[in-house]
Amino acid sequence: MKVMLRKTASGISAYVPKKDLEEPVVTMEKDAMWGGIITLANGWRLELPDLAADTALPITVEARRLGAE
Repeated sequence: MKVMLRKTASGISAYVPKKDLEEPVVTMEKDAMWGGIITLANGWRLELPDLAADTALPITVEARRLGAE
């Protein structure tokens, strides 16, 4: 699914256009975020593509939503 990631005053936010959903990122598996799993405030877990650590935000990426565990 397409996900737009951007920096906000309170951290990083993820926007999913198809769901009209915007949630803050509450945890990141990796410090650089890319190539790891992030968790949104609503509990969704998204696997992000492996990009360079210095990739600028905002950016739209193809992420994979992981099932609840």
